Amino acid sequence: MKTLLLALLFLSFLTQAQMTDEIKSIQSQWAQINYQSAEDDKEEAFEKLAKTATQYVANNPKNVHALVWEGIIYSTYAGVAGTFSAGKLAKHAKKSFEKAIKTDGNLLNGSAYTSLGVLYFKVPGWPLSFGSDKKAVKNLKKGLKINPNGIDSNYFYADYLVEDGDYKQAKEYLLKAQKAAPRPTRPVADEGRQGEIKQLLNKVNEELNE
Repeated sequence: MKTLLLALLFLSFLTQAQMTDEIKSIQSQWAQINYQSAEDDKEEAFEKLAKTATQYVANNPKNVHALVWEGIIYSTYAGVAGTFSAGKLAKHAKKSFEKAIKTDGNLLNGSAYTSLGVLYFKVPGWPLSFGSDKKAVKNLKKGLKINPNGIDSNYFYADYLVEDGDYKQAKEYLLKAQKAAPRPTRPVADEGRQGEIKQLLNKVNEELNE
């Protein structure tokens, strides 16, 4: 029992140690760019932040938090980049999430699984890219299992269900995401995500009322 307690304490210390001030800064900058920057400014800002994240990962290759945030930045960057660059950026994000999962996919409430699932259903399928609904569902459900009450895990699964035309079930997950506990260290991200939830919920309600 004592050995187990020491192991749990070490794991808790390791998890906290991985969330460094540099990663917190990267996390904060991502939220500001994604939710508060003008659309025309986002591509350049994400390009700069992606370089910062990649450099940090190069210096800390085993830091799961860094890998997950590198992946999130590259996947978001892919969403605002031109068609020529988007595929390459998405593949970079995929590799970051896969490395994070290989090390410890449970950290950051399973964000690596959820984010990888989003990539799988957002990018085109073969032969253009690696998109796969089957792999999307597998990873999104894994993220939900790890973090069943999370704002992101529920929102992104709902987003997938909307894409799949299952509006009734999507609404259930959106309402759950809407009720998720606030994250004290991420007010900008929470406010932005709640705005996205509301927007998607409006779309779902319109579809259900037709």
